[in-house]
Amino acid sequence: MIGMMYLVLTAMLALNVSTDILKAFKLVDDSLHSTLSSTDSHNRALMNDFRALRDENPQKNGEWYDKAAELTAQSDSLFDYIQHMKYQIAVATDGQKKADPEARVIEGNDNRDAATRYALPNRGEKPGTVLKEKIIAYRDLLISLDPAKAQEFNTTFDVSDRPESGDKIITWEDQMFHDMPSGAAVVLMTKLQNDIRNAQNDMIQYLRASTDAGDLRVNKLSAYVIPNANYVIRGSKYTAQIVLAAVDSTQRPEYYVEGQRINNNGIYEVTASSLGLKKYTGWISYQNPATGEMATLPFQSEYSVGEPAVTISNTDLNIMYRKYENKFAISVPGVSNDKIRVNVASASVQQRGSIWVIVPNESAKTVTISVLAELDGKMQPMGTKDYRVKVLPAPGAYFKSGEAEYASDSKISRNAILNKNATVIASYGQDGLLDVPFKVTSFKVDVNGVVLESRSNKITQEQISRIEKLKMGSMVVIKDIRAESPNGERKVLTPILLTLN
Repeated sequence: MIGMMYLVLTAMLALNVSTDILKAFKLVDDSLHSTLSSTDSHNRALMNDFRALRDENPQKNGEWYDKAAELTAQSDSLFDYIQHMKYQIAVATDGQKKADPEARVIEGNDNRDAATRYALPNRGEKPGTVLKEKIIAYRDLLISLDPAKAQEFNTTFDVSDRPESGDKIITWEDQMFHDMPSGAAVVLMTKLQNDIRNAQNDMIQYLRASTDAGDLRVNKLSAYVIPNANYVIRGSKYTAQIVLAAVDSTQRPEYYVEGQRINNNGIYEVTASSLGLKKYTGWISYQNPATGEMATLPFQSEYSVGEPAVTISNTDLNIMYRKYENKFAISVPGVSNDKIRVNVASASVQQRGSIWVIVPNESAKTVTISVLAELDGKMQPMGTKDYRVKVLPAPGAYFKSGEAEYASDSKISRNAILNKNATVIASYGQDGLLDVPFKVTSFKVDVNGVVLESRSNKITQEQISRIEKLKMGSMVVIKDIRAESPNGERKVLTPILLTLN
């Protein structure tokens, strides 16, 4: 069904139909990702089963397992390269800051220039051509493993050029990326990823069947429980795949958990309604081919159920400052960062990598951070925390000469104060909780009532010349010190009183 939708939509796109077609492409992309998730889980289960067979009989199964492992590595490599290309197209379309890391949502999905510009640049290496070469290499690997499926693989991974009008030939990479809307290009590559995982799945099963492991003529049978996760949050679902290794392909095992028979696929699913460690047992029932009688293999497993929780830590301080970029590390146990959402009333919120930047509004007195996480496809609240909002305090003023910093009421040598490279700086001090880069824009030096101004943070030659005339024990007053914060807020700092030592 997905393949038919893909063919129809591609044909409609060639006719330059309205942007509604791009919305339909998004539906296809979502369906493909659902299939990818299922196929990935199946491939992992197959490889785990295959690994167990290899461990039981390395001499018989080792060679076939090594081929499957190499196929998996090559599949992952090509899959990841395509994923990288999808993200780069998203970046070329929406910009670095707005680009979806998973390339699932592209705001400018009708952009017909981004895919061409990235995949088929006028100069240098063309990622589209590199992708074509990688697909050919991968297709050749599949055919080398199972030559009987050469025609199938050549069709699935057909990257041949095709004739257009007259004698003109259009390359495969031009078909994929030239003048192709970003949303459509990404969906076409998702289909490629889906083809890779399906081919990988078929070949793993083929290689495993080559070991004759499916006829039960082995010296050991084992039951395996493969959970999606061993830690779940209350309200979410615990899911596990229960499999029988080396099962006879002509038989259909029966699966039981806590005495109750479950579905024929061995999928055990239960809603986590209470907290703590949950243990369960069961068995797999199958027909012994030697005796014809029913036999059983027991299994047991466990998982933990935790309370919905969120960890919020302010990386700068334990309160928030108004009109200041307060940085927070926010995480939910067992949930990746891309599945987390942060809402803060009376403040702006921006995610920068693993850090959330929160800037309270000018009128805010308190703010509440609310954290949600996507669990089982739904956004669920994980927790909240309140913070007081204060005005960013003014920093202290210091006279800096060389590496030394002199606070007010300090004694200073003549050489230090007459240093032509000396500056006046604004800082919260070595023990301060904040590290805001205030910039001193001007200050005045008062020497025995004579006031001289510097319109930067550096001491002027005129000020130095006046200070040179002072005797030991004289006082120099640096006052009217003006500083500016990164957001443009201006403050007048307290004077610095220095005594010549």
